[in-house]
Amino acid sequence: MTGPAPLLVVGDALLDRDLAGRAERLAPDTPVPVVDDHGDRTRPGGSALTAYLVARDGRDVTLEAGVGDDPARRELKRLLDPWVRLLPLPLSGDLPEQTRVPAADRPVARLDRGDGRARSATEAARAAVRDAPAVLVSDHGRGTADRLRDVLAARPPLAWDPHPRGGPPAPGTRLVTPAEKKVRPLAPADGTPRRDPAAAARDAAALVRQWQAAAVAVTLDARGALLSYGEHPLLVPVAAVHHGDSCGAGDRFAATAAGLLADGALVGEAAATGFAAATGFAAATGFAAATGFAAATGFAAATGFVGAGGFVGAGGAGALPRPDAAPPPADGDDPFAVAERVRTAHGTVVAGGCFDLLHAGHVGLLRTARGLGDCLVVCVNSDASVRHRKRAGRPVSPLTDRVRVLRALACVDAVAVFDEDTPARLLADLRPDVRVKGGDYAATDLPEARLLEEWGGQAVLLPYLDGRSSTAMLERAAEPTR
Repeated sequence: MTGPAPLLVVGDALLDRDLAGRAERLAPDTPVPVVDDHGDRTRPGGSALTAYLVARDGRDVTLEAGVGDDPARRELKRLLDPWVRLLPLPLSGDLPEQTRVPAADRPVARLDRGDGRARSATEAARAAVRDAPAVLVSDHGRGTADRLRDVLAARPPLAWDPHPRGGPPAPGTRLVTPAEKKVRPLAPADGTPRRDPAAAARDAAALVRQWQAAAVAVTLDARGALLSYGEHPLLVPVAAVHHGDSCGAGDRFAATAAGLLADGALVGEAAATGFAAATGFAAATGFAAATGFAAATGFAAATGFVGAGGFVGAGGAGALPRPDAAPPPADGDDPFAVAERVRTAHGTVVAGGCFDLLHAGHVGLLRTARGLGDCLVVCVNSDASVRHRKRAGRPVSPLTDRVRVLRALACVDAVAVFDEDTPARLLADLRPDVRVKGGDYAATDLPEARLLEEWGGQAVLLPYLDGRSSTAMLERAAEPTR
């Protein structure tokens, strides 16, 4: 195949607003946070967020959703125009808006407005479902999936992200991706507690039968994800627990899994990688970066999923680059020019690092790092710096070779070289929005974390693929032939 398969997203679009500001004090009359100097930022929500994530994965995407002609609809269309083709369905009422008020990077309130529901399905929408090579249903309980249920039943989707207020998935859906909090009101009650893996497995198996789905993948938050085909479930553990904003994590899961299924992946691979996209499991296990499928399709390099920093750990949907300010493709190899071009377009600059021998752990980290923003600048030690930090005989590969290999990677936009032991001075000049680091660091010990705080940057930990290291490779190469 020449690229990621196109995808049709069917579901309920929303307009999300973030009132972001500083929350440093409590109100004197009541113990609630006071948000000062807040700004109003709009972004796609609901199925529109799912479609936007699919588009950022490098896929051609069409969104079928109920929209009206109110100001919220016009704002959403403006945000989606550069990324997503919108095929509208008639809407009764106004497009729903959800305004989130965060304090200290955590939401403290949500204000909802608009009760619009899809009123009917057009023939163009029905034809699009029949003709689509792959369909993902992103149901947010506002009627779009129900209006197209007959044609979806005749053409079962690859994936369905359900909602307790919505109808059941179409029989024959290949993968259904509910969160545990959504499973409880959907699964038949048997009187047992719902916080243990055995109960989750019973719920998932019951839903496989009830929905006549090929598989159900239930996300269990910090306990991982459970994939059931009806019996003997697969439990995918979580590599790191994040306490950030989880808004959009389910959409990230469904978008990634559906895209992989469209590309020909097995259900188990799609579910595990989808969970990786939402939580960061991939970077710790190397699941996506090391599989032959990812290498063959190039999906890992293009996708927006993130590793141990995670979609949640990186700030959730609220931390995504603005859809209406996407940077143009960067040309040339000057890292400062690339960073400035992206920054001018309100994009996100990511800085990574690499020392000597490039191995699978490095590649997985770099691919994951690229998904955190709109360009990746790799900071590379000069030969003198490597010799000072490592033992005699290093580097194995001279700087010119290391830079050439890195520039050949699709996920690397530019390479910057530094001579010191640490890239602190280079980072101060580059001023990245995100600095990724591989290795066994505690968050409080990350060397550049305090430096990045000076300009509002964020340091993120991305563990290497387990068992890979340049030193271990050299030691194995030096062993006598047995």
